[in-house]
Amino acid sequence: MKLKTTLIAVAFALLPGLALAQTTAPAPAPAATPVPTTKPAPTPSDKAGARIDARQAEQQKRIDAGVKSGELTPKEAERLQKGQARVQKMEDKARADGKITKKEARQIEHAQDQQSKKIAREKHDKQKTK
Repeated sequence: MKLKTTLIAVAFALLPGLALAQTTAPAPAPAATPVPTTKPAPTPSDKAGARIDARQAEQQKRIDAGVKSGELTPKEAERLQKGQARVQKMEDKARADGKITKKEARQIEHAQDQQSKKIAREKHDKQKTK
């Protein structure tokens, strides 16, 4: 009986110390030397596609800002969104074969120029959202 009481007392004495002991995570394994990956140089198609995508995103931001500020009426915004969708459809069609040719890029960028002018015209006309 005395042995049992002693073991219980020792267990209670050690429990707080065990609860407060911090476990340390094992040290991370040393990082392996990264294997250099060779990416092919961007082709003109990749550059044109990136430029077209960035411009589409920027024009969408302009439309969204015009709606938020009240510079664009709902009808104007709807028309501009349709124009954006038309340009996107042109881009999708150009990418269908895996690359955008210079001619396709010029056509898409021309459509984006026209769209940009329309956005500017609609944002700066006298029509405002009430």
